[in-house]
Amino acid sequence: MAEELPDPDSSPYWEGINIGELRYQHCDHCSTSIFYPRSICPNCGKPDPIWQTSKGKGTIYACSVIHRAPPTYKEDTPYVVALVDLAEGFRMMSRIIDCDTNSVKVGQRVGVVYSKDSTGTQVPYFTPNNS
Repeated sequence: MAEELPDPDSSPYWEGINIGELRYQHCDHCSTSIFYPRSICPNCGKPDPIWQTSKGKGTIYACSVIHRAPPTYKEDTPYVVALVDLAEGFRMMSRIIDCDTNSVKVGQRVGVVYSKDSTGTQVPYFTPNNS
């Protein structure tokens, strides 16, 4: 059985997404930026990392154009899925939107935007920066 989201660890993340904030955690003990949400620091094991808000600016670390998708996202094909390195020191996976799928490149600067996915859930996506 699939676990329901948000769970206690991710609730502040999803609350942030719903108001246009990309939240991540930071361990004040070892100065590690943490994503995905969890109750302890994966680096030093200290509990209760502090929530912070990202500026949502990053660089594409890796990307792939999806042509064959699960049924829920089939109508969205082709689309780009990327690993994005955020300026605050964490990496997250998301889609790159509002661009030609063939123009997305590793090393490209991106910024966060918020939109509902095909299931109706508000999620963070990224778009290429023109600056």
